[in-house]
Amino acid sequence: MEKKPNLLYIFADQWRAHAVGYQNQDEVQTPSIDRFAEESMRFSNAISTFPLCSPHRASLLTGKYPFSAGMWTNCKTGLNEAVMLKPQETCIANVLKEQGYQTGYIGKWHLDASEMNFTQHPKSGASDWDAYTPPGERRQGFDYWLSYGACDDHLNPHYWADSAEQIRPRKWSAEFETDQALAYMGEKSAKDEPFALFLSYNPPHLPYELVPDDYFRLFKDAEVRFRDNVPEEFRTDRMKVITRQYFAAIAGIDHQFGRICQYLKDNNLEEDTLVVLSADHGDMMGSHGLMSKNVWYEESINIPLMIRQKGRIEPGDRDAIFTSPDHMPTLLDLLGIQIPETCQGHSHGNLILGLPSDEPEAGFICSFPGEAQMVKEYEKRGLNHKCFGWRGVRTKEHTYVVYNGYRPDEERKILLYHNAEDPYQQNPVAVADVEGDELAGRFHGYLKEYLELTGDPFLLGR
Repeated sequence: MEKKPNLLYIFADQWRAHAVGYQNQDEVQTPSIDRFAEESMRFSNAISTFPLCSPHRASLLTGKYPFSAGMWTNCKTGLNEAVMLKPQETCIANVLKEQGYQTGYIGKWHLDASEMNFTQHPKSGASDWDAYTPPGERRQGFDYWLSYGACDDHLNPHYWADSAEQIRPRKWSAEFETDQALAYMGEKSAKDEPFALFLSYNPPHLPYELVPDDYFRLFKDAEVRFRDNVPEEFRTDRMKVITRQYFAAIAGIDHQFGRICQYLKDNNLEEDTLVVLSADHGDMMGSHGLMSKNVWYEESINIPLMIRQKGRIEPGDRDAIFTSPDHMPTLLDLLGIQIPETCQGHSHGNLILGLPSDEPEAGFICSFPGEAQMVKEYEKRGLNHKCFGWRGVRTKEHTYVVYNGYRPDEERKILLYHNAEDPYQQNPVAVADVEGDELAGRFHGYLKEYLELTGDPFLLGR
């Protein structure tokens, strides 16, 4: 029986689609990624359904919408419940392991409940939102494990393997994780069973300044040209430094990714390995006067997505809407493995292989209030905080958003963005009457379908 392809899935944290060299938008330097992109199928409308770490990750691994997987915010402390990815979920590694794959996970996990929810002095030394995930069902089918929950000390990272003792390599996290990924592939590729390795880089996630000097020097004196939607008050010298630091971290990721690509080439694994490069969400970097993520603007939700298997997948650009829950069914389809009924996402496998296919017209996007103090305020008022935040749909040309607010006293807003005409999303149309607006009415219909599918009580909130 022919050996199935290996799977190598690499994703960076808080890396927006604009920050790739071949896009000619942000002034990044990504020669390795650009070469890989030339050999890949590239998805220009890859969307982070819930542009926040834990929700996207849960969706990626389960093929479910975040709320369906119980992930309405990050795995964190301070809430009245311990948010985590439940062991009962059917995750991609569970399926791959059953099909004979050797499975591994390296890097940031952020899908287990913070240990500080249960004890102030964890044996593992985990603090804040961090967690050691011991061997067993909470690793969701991954056998090899070198990971941590959530910690952003990029220059002095720590990890856990199969005991609560911390591993401290004294290296930039992305460099160390690449070292371990190369070692893993070197060991596993010689065996009869294929491997499936997920590699999760934390940079370019903040703190932006925690980037090796060698990479920052590339941008230290570089001119910074802000995007058109960055307001004047954000065009400061400090913001220029932050932008350079962000670009420097991406240059570092590019260098480490280049090492992996060279390894695959040198070891004749390019045709035997399905390689995916992506991110969990983007970064606003001052656009619309905002930093970080968790908002519906393109800088936050639009992520890189490149898929390569030489000799099998024809390189090129695709504009299909590709959302977070689509990753698992698509990957399984490409590996020739039956998709579990638990998956809610759409498989783009036929599209990628050049076979007759269909594609969704719209993708669901969402965010829930997750700040602990505000959640308690909702509960104090007898309100369901899960009815608030914002929900919407993203099509190839439009973004439609219903905003219920992050505070109980905010007014509902309904916004429609014509992205094709207004790519910087500076001129939204305020929709007063959904029923009286043909486009908004159609998008609102899509939104209702997604809310019903996921059991989301959003429209009951206002």
